[in-house]
Amino acid sequence: MQKDYPYALIQFYVTGPYDCSYLPAQRARSQVATPNHVIDTPIYSELVRNGFRRSGVFTYRPYCDQCQACVPVRIPVERFTASRSQRRSAARHGHLQVTERPLGFDDEHYALYQRYQEQRHAGGGMDQDSREQYAHFLLQSHVDTRLIEFREAGVLRMVCIIDRLTDGLSSVYTFYDPDLPTASFGTWGVLWQIDVCRALNLPYLYLGYWIRDSRKMAYKARFKPLEGRIGGQWQTLLDEQLI
Repeated sequence: MQKDYPYALIQFYVTGPYDCSYLPAQRARSQVATPNHVIDTPIYSELVRNGFRRSGVFTYRPYCDQCQACVPVRIPVERFTASRSQRRSAARHGHLQVTERPLGFDDEHYALYQRYQEQRHAGGGMDQDSREQYAHFLLQSHVDTRLIEFREAGVLRMVCIIDRLTDGLSSVYTFYDPDLPTASFGTWGVLWQIDVCRALNLPYLYLGYWIRDSRKMAYKARFKPLEGRIGGQWQTLLDEQLI
């Protein structure tokens, strides 16, 4: 009973409608878990298994009135097999130097984030993020969060923010050098996280939400097998569901 006590403190509320960030002309709502300071790693892990995600200390899941397009997805890492293009990405970027850094503000990280947003997500709202907005989004956490940087000959190429859960890793956000068109840093970031899950004997890599009709989400469908939480149950998504 004492072990379960913190869960009794969690309350949920539903936001008002707002413009969907992924599907044009759609209105969205979210279910939010509060209070933020009570949601530690074990509680957050259970929430993620039930389809939640976080942005900073804000823990939420889609709760839309007429739409169920957002599907929580995860990779069962022991069953994952890299495709030919993913193996090429691993060969191309496997030499990057990997370092875990404190979860704190760094001018070099922020400059890379700004370049990434301006070139890859211009007009999406985040391309104008101030230092405070960047820190609120990525550097505030009440759970076990790791900041990993990837360098090539000393040059910063990619930063990954990752949460360690009780049954896996949750990929919070990745940003990378947008000026190298032949690179595939995003793919390598996911492959690297899969390898870390395997090394830590963690069964899942959680990738957040996948939306079939969102171009921004398309990359997630390329990691197979992919499990989605549909109707309250995790199930392997079939190829015809991912097209």
